[in-house]
Amino acid sequence: MTSTSKKLLSYLFKAAILVLTVVFVYHQYLKKGADIKRFENLMRTIGHTQVLFVMSLVVGLMLINWLLEAMKWQYLIRNLEQITFWKAIECVFCGLTWAIFTPNRLGEYGGRVMFLSPRKRIHGAFAMAVGSFGQNVITNVLGSIAIMWFTATYLHLNTWIIAVVWLLGLLNITLFLVCFFNIKWLVLLLNKIPFLRKYHRFFDVIGRYKFDELHRIILFCVARFFAFSCQYYILINLFIPSIPVYEILLLTFIVFFIQSALPSLDLVDVAVRSATAATVFAYVTDQTIAVIAVFSAIWLINLIIPAILGIAFNLKLNFFGRNS
Repeated sequence: MTSTSKKLLSYLFKAAILVLTVVFVYHQYLKKGADIKRFENLMRTIGHTQVLFVMSLVVGLMLINWLLEAMKWQYLIRNLEQITFWKAIECVFCGLTWAIFTPNRLGEYGGRVMFLSPRKRIHGAFAMAVGSFGQNVITNVLGSIAIMWFTATYLHLNTWIIAVVWLLGLLNITLFLVCFFNIKWLVLLLNKIPFLRKYHRFFDVIGRYKFDELHRIILFCVARFFAFSCQYYILINLFIPSIPVYEILLLTFIVFFIQSALPSLDLVDVAVRSATAATVFAYVTDQTIAVIAVFSAIWLINLIIPAILGIAFNLKLNFFGRNS
């Protein structure tokens, strides 16, 4: 392929990403505009100074969340390619742009690894998978604990059924923790599948992480989890102060747990998450509109705003060579 053809294709890819992002964001805003309007109306019932302080805090936590993800990404690929913290930030925001219009956020992998040298991009995707798995471990561990508490507290079930739920919860927690900290088992399993053996050099990326490295990765995941959990606590507590802190957090963990198990697009994920949140929080409050408005607003802050910012980083991409 000539250099002119590569440049033309690169411009076309960037234009397609820009158009897809704008179209999907606009389409979803039209669908969720009513929820955002409800959030604005709720904010008008609170003093201007308090609104400014709270929203600054929530936006600040969004930035902390993605900066932590950038630190985790930089750590994950340090043995593949040395990148600056700023480039790690570019990778993360570029991936967020690609994520919003692809199923199960798969585009995030492509957008993020594009900032690596071409020969390291596939390796980088497998390194990112380790980080994603770690985040899923935290979601499942804390989600299982929350479901165990929820079952015993709000669902008036037979003692044996509750015992089974608790047993399944403990098994789920154990399974995820054991699998993550023994991730080399996955590599051994994949390498035993005949038609996958030729890809062993990519699978081996996963197996290179030692226990102390996995421990540090999981700490990044925990920090991120509590950063965005605090966003939900701050806004729900602002509008529904009668719900205790631990209940807000545990119910939010359940929403994360359920949402993580459902395949979806980022742009329809908010509908799933809002519906789940309304159902779960109905056990502690009848202010469904406030709950849905909060989850919709945080979706806008955490995913849509960063995805829009990521468009600028997408314009810098070199699809056929090394990015500076």
